[in-house]
Amino acid sequence: MSEKTARMQGASAEHRRVWITGIGVLSPNGVGRQAFWTSTREGVSGVGPITHFDASELPCRVAGEVRGVNLEEALPVSERSRVSRAAPMGILAAREALQDAGLPAERLDEESRERIGVLVGTGAGGIEYAERQYRLFYENRLREVNPYAIPSSFVGTVSSEISMALGVHGPSHVVSNGCSSSSDALGYALDQIRSGRTDVVLAGGVEACITPGIMAGFCRMRVVSTHYNDRPAAASRPFDRARDGFVLAEGSWMFVLEEAERARARGARAYAELAGYGSTCDAYHRVALAPDGAHPARAIRLALADAGATPEDIDYVNAHGTSTPMNDSIETRALKVALGERVYGIPISSSKSFVGHPQGACGALGVAATALALADGFIPPTLNLEEPDPQCDLDYVPQRGRLAHLRAALCNCISFGSKNSALVLRRLE
Repeated sequence: MSEKTARMQGASAEHRRVWITGIGVLSPNGVGRQAFWTSTREGVSGVGPITHFDASELPCRVAGEVRGVNLEEALPVSERSRVSRAAPMGILAAREALQDAGLPAERLDEESRERIGVLVGTGAGGIEYAERQYRLFYENRLREVNPYAIPSSFVGTVSSEISMALGVHGPSHVVSNGCSSSSDALGYALDQIRSGRTDVVLAGGVEACITPGIMAGFCRMRVVSTHYNDRPAAASRPFDRARDGFVLAEGSWMFVLEEAERARARGARAYAELAGYGSTCDAYHRVALAPDGAHPARAIRLALADAGATPEDIDYVNAHGTSTPMNDSIETRALKVALGERVYGIPISSSKSFVGHPQGACGALGVAATALALADGFIPPTLNLEEPDPQCDLDYVPQRGRLAHLRAALCNCISFGSKNSALVLRRLE
């Protein structure tokens, strides 16, 4: 899609604007929207020692785990052994988002249920469940393998479980594009509403991938932090000179996206407008980014064009900011290419500094922080940014957040497999 095409599509879709009217969160730094935002404003990290399994033999022993919530409450007793950890996380966040939007599932009529879709981004889906079942199999405990091992393990089950739990009958799809999964899911949801195919979409990201196999794989790739096992809260440090890798995280960040006139007619409160989306591919490498940052920059420009915006309109950027040496420096370069001289006047921060990197859900994490920042007039900081890397020489809002009037913001996402995506959010006056 060319930038000219994106501008034309943005113009043709102006009469169907899309608002974020509900937010639901299960995050390592807070369960529930308000707890998440309070921790984010106050600079509270959710990273700690791994407790899901014995990680004592691994080089990396820290992660961003969701704590303080009973996930079993999301499902009937008979269903609890039949689903992965990702399913109840998605259900609880989606349920909170509907409640927050004034559309509680139990009060929806049949016509409304048919017009609500579910679009979820996840990288690992039910892999946590699959690992458990394979372990039983390889321990010769075949009779203990759950009959639901296959349907509960594949990626697509996450949206199905949310749709079934809430009783909504619109499209139910999963996008699995690695780290850009939930950004892409939100972009596709934006198109669904603009096109008139549906009025309301529950969209966002879910990830529950803190497992022995996944952690071992990332340790072998040497992309996760290993220097801060004795100081977990300091491990995720995007753009800092002493960063040594990302911190794996889990969580669920779900949104009610709603056609603006419909939301206005029912008197809904909105946090922000989801205004633009762009996506590109470096076509460069399975893991590494192309050094010039050209195609992440192009995704940003496409998102701006789709929103009918320019770099001068952007007052905040929620960066991908993984805390890996190569990615942070290349993302800095990409932001300079996309935003030109304007980039030096834009505050930029990484939500991963608070919770770690929730893989396919990281775009939704960034959108949650950005929508709340727009609504609250507050720019969240980048934690642990003590000595900036000279190659990361932009305003990365070190350590403490700032009050600010924000008009529009950019959320950036970069993924394994050379995928890039960007979203533009706009403040509602």
